[in-house]
Amino acid sequence: MSDSKAPQQASRRGFLFGGGALALAGWLSGASGMAAAAALAKTAKPQQPKDLEPFYGAHQGGILTPQQQNSYFAAFDMADTAKREDLIALLKVWTDAAARMTRGLPARDLSGQRDKAPLDSGEAVGLATGRLTITFGFGPGLFAKNGVDRYGLASRRPEALVDLPKFNGDQLVPERSGGDLSVQACADDPQVAFHVVRMLATLADGIANVRWVQTGFASGAPGGGTPRNLMGFKDGTNNPSTKDPALMNQFVWVGDEGGWMKGGSYLVARRIRIALEHWDKTELGFQQEVVGRYKDNGAPLGQKHEFEPMKLDAVDKEGNPLIPDSAHSRVASPQENDGSRILRRAYSYDDGANFVAERWPPWHQGIEYDAGLFFLAYQRDPRSGFIRINKKLAAMDMMNQYTTHVASAIFACPPGARPGGYIGEALFAGL
Repeated sequence: MSDSKAPQQASRRGFLFGGGALALAGWLSGASGMAAAAALAKTAKPQQPKDLEPFYGAHQGGILTPQQQNSYFAAFDMADTAKREDLIALLKVWTDAAARMTRGLPARDLSGQRDKAPLDSGEAVGLATGRLTITFGFGPGLFAKNGVDRYGLASRRPEALVDLPKFNGDQLVPERSGGDLSVQACADDPQVAFHVVRMLATLADGIANVRWVQTGFASGAPGGGTPRNLMGFKDGTNNPSTKDPALMNQFVWVGDEGGWMKGGSYLVARRIRIALEHWDKTELGFQQEVVGRYKDNGAPLGQKHEFEPMKLDAVDKEGNPLIPDSAHSRVASPQENDGSRILRRAYSYDDGANFVAERWPPWHQGIEYDAGLFFLAYQRDPRSGFIRINKKLAAMDMMNQYTTHVASAIFACPPGARPGGYIGEALFAGL
């Protein structure tokens, strides 16, 4: 089936993909399209090189990019009526819009007639991009759903794109899990990140629908230090160095085994609710035993500096391990997982408060923060990465008495797009 011709759409859908749009000028009563567009151009803030992250490249942005302060993540489901050509048309439009927005431009050209709705909502006009990155992923449902090969892609599903198993203690909410497509916008300005997903959802109208979203925030230490999570501990200390190409090729980027996924990476997303009220009543010494690190500087227990290798054989004067056998950092360490490593790029989240019943003593019930960690991890192969590590964590981690995994998803994030091409283009090659 050829992808050279975009499908015929209903009137609104055809309008979106045809590129027709009301200039934001239409907001200005009585102004002509050209005059209003010129006025808006004057309000635009010049984008400085330090604000810009490249969209095109061998790999997608937002994976090795130094972590921005805000994230807006959305999972989409394809519409029941969508065809393969619709999916391809959507990916082309998304790619073009993403390339524009990462340069500080509106999602689509603002020229058009005043009697049509604008294709850019305008809330990011005049804002710096804040190192905006946009990362796309393909979920298992894109290849087959309920046993149906909807787009002729079932034979192209990568072996590594497995359905995640149910782990001990999981309390997953189906409506907040899974998805056929994923989009993550990261930026130092939360409004810029939201604007991206809002515009991509608009462009997907009639072809893909938002399934769930999750916002997140991360505040690094001065000088670009390791961010702290809501438990107050540094999060991501044991990541493989993103400045080491050999480590990235070994643990993050898909190699020749991936076929069309070569140069991409697999993303596991987990929404982990933390019983903060329970944690805040826990004495500092036990908190540090749970994590296996000191809270103030992130150093492994028994050592002085954050990035010192953990000495798992170190014992105290009574012969007990300095880092307990069930400490989170120990159980998750490469030494305890046959050398497995993943690249964590997690964000904290705060979704207000609601009623909850804790699953561990003291079994408190009541209104508690709906807050925790939006865990995001990139890896070359989830089977030897997240799945191997989390099976052990789910069974042995002391931190489980404070945390509950309530949402889960996995996505194949293809390699980066080339100018003139589109995200995931290699998936459809030869079809």
